[in-house]
Amino acid sequence: MQLFKLACGLIVAYPMIKNSSDAKSDSNLEKILRSGQFAVTAELGPPRGSDRSAIEKKAELLRGYGDAFNITDCQTAVVRMSSIAAGRIVLDAGLEPIIQMTCRDRNRIAVQSDLLGAAALGAKNLLCLTGDHQKFGDHPMAKGVFDIDSIQLIHMVKTLRDESKFQSGQELKTAGPRFFIGAAENPFADPFKFRAIRLAKKIAAGADFIQTQIIYNTKKFKEWMKMVADMGLHEKAFILAGVAPLKSVGMARHMKHNVPGMDVSDEIINRMTAASAAKKGKEEGIRICLEVIEQVREVKGVAGVHIMAVEWEEAVREIVQQAQLYPRPRLENL
Repeated sequence: MQLFKLACGLIVAYPMIKNSSDAKSDSNLEKILRSGQFAVTAELGPPRGSDRSAIEKKAELLRGYGDAFNITDCQTAVVRMSSIAAGRIVLDAGLEPIIQMTCRDRNRIAVQSDLLGAAALGAKNLLCLTGDHQKFGDHPMAKGVFDIDSIQLIHMVKTLRDESKFQSGQELKTAGPRFFIGAAENPFADPFKFRAIRLAKKIAAGADFIQTQIIYNTKKFKEWMKMVADMGLHEKAFILAGVAPLKSVGMARHMKHNVPGMDVSDEIINRMTAASAAKKGKEEGIRICLEVIEQVREVKGVAGVHIMAVEWEEAVREIVQQAQLYPRPRLENL
C-alpha cells in the first residue's frame, strides 16, 4: 500500500499495480492489463425486451474484437433487460462481460444480493456507477434509490471480495465474490482541477480499472492525464480511455449541448456538418474516433480504450481493425 495526501488534506491508501501473481480475479481483462497489453473493451447494450437472441447476435458481431464487454444497466434510466441476466447470456456466447451496476435502482441490501448472484453466474468484472437520474429516462415518475453512491459501492464490493464481509460487518458464509472492480471517471467536468482528486478517491475505495467519459478534446484529456500521472494514479489503477464514433452532426450537437460533462469542439461539429451534408457522417465519425485512439495511445498512463458505439456494433469491428488492435491477444500467449 502507498499513502498519499490529497489537496483537500485527506490521506488515502492505494494498492499498487503489481504483476499477474497479484491478480484480484480470474478475469480475462485483468490478465490482459497486467500483461502490459493495450486493452480493448466495448459496450453491449441489453434489449428492451426478453429475447436473448438480440444479445446473442450482438455477441457474435463483437466476438474477437475486444477483451471484455460492458453490459449496461438500464442506461439513461430506460428499462432494459437486467445487466446480470444479459451478462450470463454473453458469457454463454463465449465473451467476457463487464457487469455495470448502478445505485439508482437498488438499496444496499439489493446491491449486495445482486453482487452475490452475479458472481454465482460467472461474472468476473464489475463497473460501479451512481447511475443517470430517472428523470432522463422512460419512467421519470420512478423513485430513485441512491442509498449509496459509486464510491461507496466500490468500497462495498472490495470489502466483499477482500474481507468476505457485508457492509454491515457480518461475515459471508462462503468465500466472497472475486470481482475485478471498475469505475467511471469524467476528465472534463467542472471544476476541472478537482477531477484527478475525485479519481483518487475511487481508487482509494478499491477501483482496479477506470473507464473514462468519451474523449473528443484530446488536449484537455492530456492535461487531466498529466494531473493523474503527477499523483501516481496511473500506477494504482488501469485507465482505459473512452472513445465513441459519431454517426451524424445531430449526434455531435446533442452530445455538445445535452450530455453533462461532454466536451465536443466546434471543429468536430464543423467536420461532422460537412460530412453529414455529403452523406458521409458515419465514415467521418469513425475517422475522428481513430484519430482520438491514435493520440491517447501515446499518453502516459493509458492502458487501453473503451469503445462506446451504441447500437452500432459493426463500427467496433471496423475501429479495432483500422486502429491495428486486431487480433486481440490470446491468453495462452500471455
